[in-house]
Amino acid sequence: MAKTQLNVRVDETTADTARRRAQQRGVSVNRYIEELVQQDAGESGRAFVEAAADFMKQYEAVFADEFGSERDRTA
Repeated sequence: MAKTQLNVRVDETTADTARRRAQQRGVSVNRYIEELVQQDAGESGRAFVEAAADFMKQYEAVFADEFGSERDRTA
């Protein structure tokens, strides 16, 4: 996958923390930040799926009334 440069400004304390945490993990600061973003994106995706599932559970009867239940379609 092609890489794109992204410039980010943070305060010195945050930069020091990022450097230290990356070193503790044995990765570059770039890789450390990339992993954090990927992890955050994954959590957002899971949160979306969970919210969608909760929504469907809450409004299941409304959808069944409007469109019929799955049992109606398979019978």
